Amino acid sequence: MQAIALEYLIRIPQCAFLLGMIEKTPNLHAAYALDSPEDHKRLYAEWAGDYDESFAALEDYQLHIRTARAFVTAGGQGPVLDVGAGTGLCGAVLAGLGVGPIDATDISAEMLDQAMRKDIYRDAIEADLNLGIPAPRDSYAGIVSSGTFTHGHLGPEALPALMRIARPGAQFALSINAKHYEKLGFAETLHKMAQGQILNLTLPEVRIYGDLAAGPNKDDTALIALFERA
Repeated sequence: MQAIALEYLIRIPQCAFLLGMIEKTPNLHAAYALDSPEDHKRLYAEWAGDYDESFAALEDYQLHIRTARAFVTAGGQGPVLDVGAGTGLCGAVLAGLGVGPIDATDISAEMLDQAMRKDIYRDAIEADLNLGIPAPRDSYAGIVSSGTFTHGHLGPEALPALMRIARPGAQFALSINAKHYEKLGFAETLHKMAQGQILNLTLPEVRIYGDLAAGPNKDDTALIALFERA
């Protein structure tokens, strides 16, 4: 009966739409399954209001803390662009470490709205990294990204847009899911960039979640690509 009912639902357009929405309930699994910028916008529009509680706190998410600390330890300073800022988790850590001013960019207007409520950002820039960032060349002394390159739906093709808005000598700290680092071409791209575009590349590996995390992704790690624009 259940199989017949499911087949019947799929044949009805309205019900099929609702079924799709159920399958895309905001959570980590849904985030990893995103296929397009439009999917990304829809999911994070729904998730923005309780992202900090339903994901970050519940899953003991730590990557934003480790990325921000790595940036500061490497000598990073403002003005900084927080790329894929989401609700402002990484920006809050940066601000707490004395870094500023900080601007936020994200594809989700709803996420940026939540971020700006934290009163830590100078400005918010809604942008799709694949299409570039509407900011003047050489705007920032630091580029930080925590979580943007961890779901596997955004690859190294976004790096030129970040390089364009970074000043010579700007410090980068970009977290990249260790599973995607070679598979999506980050290793090859950064190796080529190290031939003259970037300096002092290091790749410390950190856990994405803390000791309280549970579930299939609890042991995931990320590489934090630390380098300076030449």
